[in-house]
Amino acid sequence: MRRTVDATWIGYSGSARIALALVLLIVAAGAVYAGTRLRRPVRLPRPGRTAMRIIIPAWLLAIMAFLICFKQYVSALRQHHLLHGIPSDPITPITAVCVVVFFMTIIIITGSDDGLVRVASAAAGALAAPMLFEFPFDLMVMTRTYPPIPPDPAMYRVLFFAPLFLVEFLTLSLLTFVPTVRITRATFFSFALMLAVFAVWALSGLGYPATPGPYALNVLGKLIAFATAFTLFLRPRNEASAGHLRRDQNHAILARSSTDSYGLVTDPSSSSSMTAVSSS
Repeated sequence: MRRTVDATWIGYSGSARIALALVLLIVAAGAVYAGTRLRRPVRLPRPGRTAMRIIIPAWLLAIMAFLICFKQYVSALRQHHLLHGIPSDPITPITAVCVVVFFMTIIIITGSDDGLVRVASAAAGALAAPMLFEFPFDLMVMTRTYPPIPPDPAMYRVLFFAPLFLVEFLTLSLLTFVPTVRITRATFFSFALMLAVFAVWALSGLGYPATPGPYALNVLGKLIAFATAFTLFLRPRNEASAGHLRRDQNHAILARSSTDSYGLVTDPSSSSSMTAVSSS
């Protein structure tokens, strides 16, 4: 029977937690300032066809590399008799629910787009949204993973986190494939709010979410990360109205074409002339 262990990283204490909180607040303030300086939404740079053909295989290879390195990491834990159980993981179910809800929401709000574009946009957003949380979070805990693996804990941390960071970066790069993604003021403000939650969590030690306090801060930060990703897909009102207008015009053209194909008269003047001839 597997025994449950308490955590996979050691929390901060003393002056270290204060220093981490200050760094997070400074970065959050920078994000707020950048948001106030943003005049209009900014599109992400679109990769060319060659870049697209490179990014997707590189992303898949990075995932494979991480799985291989993770297997080696676990093997080292077992070899040194450090793997005594499976830590509790109360956050993964929350993340899974958020991914599904996010995917469905993007499908709905991009209703004026082509079906394939909607699915691809939703998939890219749902994959990238958790990485907005995980990337800064992993930076905070990478040097505090537990238990340390001898003889060189730093080497094993690099073995684990190097491919993980590559996966996170390439997953975020998938957003550049989505033509409707834009960085707005709300994006900066939401990201800053997530960092502020991290700062509060850091002041409490950035503990593992096995107790109510760290659990609540972890969940709150994760929800704000998904909200940050959602702001990337929000369209300006004028563009949304134009999209609906184009869709209505396309429907009208299709309806007119269908009417003409059945030999029905759609020109009002022609209809009036035929009525006059028949009455005479």
